[in-house]
Amino acid sequence: MMKLPLLLLLLLLPRPGHTAAADSTQPRVLTLAEAIRLAQEHSAEARSARHNYRTAYWNYRSFRANYLPSLQLKSSPYLNRQINRVTQPDGTQRFLSQNLLSTDLALEVSQNVWLTGGSLSLQTSLNRLDELKLGTKEYNAQPISVGYQQSLFGHNAQKWERRIEPVRFSEARKSYAETLELVASHTCTYFFRLATAQNNLEIARANSASADTLYRYARGRYRAGSISENEMLQLEVNQLSEETNVMSAQMEVDDAMQEFRSFLGLADGIALRVTATDSITPFEVDPAEAVRLAYANSPEPETFQLRRLEGRRQVSVAKAERRLKADLYLQFGLSQTSSLLEDTYRHPSQQLYASISVVIPLLDWGKARGKVKMAESQNELTEMQVVQAQADFEQNVRKMTRQFNLQARQLHVATRRRQTAQRRYEVALKLYLAGKSSLLDLNAAIQEKDTAQRGYIGTLSTYWSLYYGLRSMTQYDFERKCALEHTLELPVED
Repeated sequence: MMKLPLLLLLLLLPRPGHTAAADSTQPRVLTLAEAIRLAQEHSAEARSARHNYRTAYWNYRSFRANYLPSLQLKSSPYLNRQINRVTQPDGTQRFLSQNLLSTDLALEVSQNVWLTGGSLSLQTSLNRLDELKLGTKEYNAQPISVGYQQSLFGHNAQKWERRIEPVRFSEARKSYAETLELVASHTCTYFFRLATAQNNLEIARANSASADTLYRYARGRYRAGSISENEMLQLEVNQLSEETNVMSAQMEVDDAMQEFRSFLGLADGIALRVTATDSITPFEVDPAEAVRLAYANSPEPETFQLRRLEGRRQVSVAKAERRLKADLYLQFGLSQTSSLLEDTYRHPSQQLYASISVVIPLLDWGKARGKVKMAESQNELTEMQVVQAQADFEQNVRKMTRQFNLQARQLHVATRRRQTAQRRYEVALKLYLAGKSSLLDLNAAIQEKDTAQRGYIGTLSTYWSLYYGLRSMTQYDFERKCALEHTLELPVED
């Protein structure tokens, strides 16, 4: 009689990866590392991060090019056939018919001077004027012309751009790396959502099979008079409930799989199965080291610096609008005119042009002063907000580090709890089949086993989410003790 309970025990014990029915198609099995790789390559979030980084890269290239010499070839020919009012040498004016063709060509090199905010230019040009009615032509050449434009007391926008734009690009570069690690953290969420659903389905199928076998076994014991009808009916109710649980769990798997496929950018027809690894090397992260790495690698410090610089720039703009405004333009060059092309480059005469425009604010009823005070007040507010944001940032890093270290210990406990609950279920099942315990005890053991298994999956999910969240803030792999490298192939410069 002992052989039957032992046989039933073997049939009732859950087997890893056992399913009631095999899938018609083999699913694609994904580990967490493989899922993260796919997400960082194909997910919409990762693709958006790459586009944002490329945009920031080209913006930064445009900024740098603005402070390099630019070379331009300019020409503006025109034909004038109309009657115009022309001033005569004696001062009188007459309407004369003109038939002119003007052609010109100029080569100009310009350079912005960020230190002063001015602009320096060097130009050579040649102009030809044809009087078509008379059949005459005239040349005007400027072999060389040097010009300089400068605002004397205004806001130096170029100087502030040189302070801000490198910080902005550094922020974009670090944000790209941070986003990829956040993608990994989000992948953990979807991965373990499917893992939880799969685990629930496996539990439901195992419990359904066990409930069915127990019910059939109970009917035999009821006929033999070993158990009451109430106990048999209870087992039948359990068997029917477990069948419903299987159907609900299958729907949960289908929904989680669809969400995961969509996140990874995979086709709808691909079936997925995830495997959560149990091989985790325990380690702890030093909160002080995490804070140091976060300040060095996170985009948040650049964001703080940008907010400070933007606030100071607005103060500079407001103060410049209140002061005396003066714009200076100087041009010196050589020029010559002749009816023969070769003569225009012989014995050129000097040309000098200088102009200065001045605006002196006399009375604006305090408008400019009000703008300065507003800018200064906003700058002080920004400084206070940045100081608070820095404190919150450091606190969040330390908090996440503590949570991760605690979660690593909780994972160890959850692993032991799962193993103990499984052993407790096996003992309870053996005792029930031997008639030495009640159905209530068996149901309690089943409940504890299922809860421990679900708790283990949840703890594992939280562990990896915290791990990749910490990696995103620090850009450091604490498990392998090395810095992360997220490179993006950028277009080759033309």
